[in-house]
Amino acid sequence: MRNSCTFLASSLSIVIFLLLIPGDGCVRIIGGNTVTPHSRPYMVLINLNKRNICAGALIAKDWVLTAAHCVLDKSSKVILGAHSITKNEPEKQMMSLKKQIPYPCFDPDTHEGDLKLLQLNKKATINKNVAILDLPKSGEDVEPGTACQVAGWGKTSNKSPKSDILKEVNITIIDRKICNDGQHYNFNPVIGLNMICAGSLKGGKDSCNGDSGSPLLCKGFFRGITAFGLKDKCGDPRGPGVYTLLSKKHLNWIINTMKEAA
Repeated sequence: MRNSCTFLASSLSIVIFLLLIPGDGCVRIIGGNTVTPHSRPYMVLINLNKRNICAGALIAKDWVLTAAHCVLDKSSKVILGAHSITKNEPEKQMMSLKKQIPYPCFDPDTHEGDLKLLQLNKKATINKNVAILDLPKSGEDVEPGTACQVAGWGKTSNKSPKSDILKEVNITIIDRKICNDGQHYNFNPVIGLNMICAGSLKGGKDSCNGDSGSPLLCKGFFRGITAFGLKDKCGDPRGPGVYTLLSKKHLNWIINTMKEAA
């Protein structure tokens, strides 16, 4: 499966390259603000190990959607209802992992399909502090210029430790043609049709290390998952954050996988 998927991803990259010709690290919150505690009840904190974290979105009582490159093991903890990483908050619901299911055609080299489903060991108690984030009804693209938000506990600067409290930044969708040009990613990797580029053309607003897997919301709707950016250059205008688009094929996989596991 890995080899066939890699071949498909490589072929798709070539097609995308042609489609995008003009003429029609782990990722990471930079330049953001602290959110009101527990005001983003769909946010999930994932303690991968003692040093590394990711984020995710609660999409069903016992399912979390995150990034495929976030690798969990038996000691990893999934925490719902968190605002602070370290404080013993009564709102927190501590979960362990029953199963992790990465998107079958995830390619760590091209970053295609950077999605993963986490099945929790028990169902969450839904309340004002822990809530489900609805998946989009269709997998349509997000237009350049659209205002979006992304939250997380990741670094607030390239040299800082991760944030102890949840922060959020306002970012804007950037045209793929711009993200793929010579002043930005220069098709290395290709920012394809199943990815979204978002940030600020002036820089200074970005996700950062520790924010991987965090949901991207545009006009209040769930549209993507935090995937990658330039290594050790969060907020650099040459490398806006890249997010996995919740495209039709990704949504179909998510829905069918959860049904099959039920």
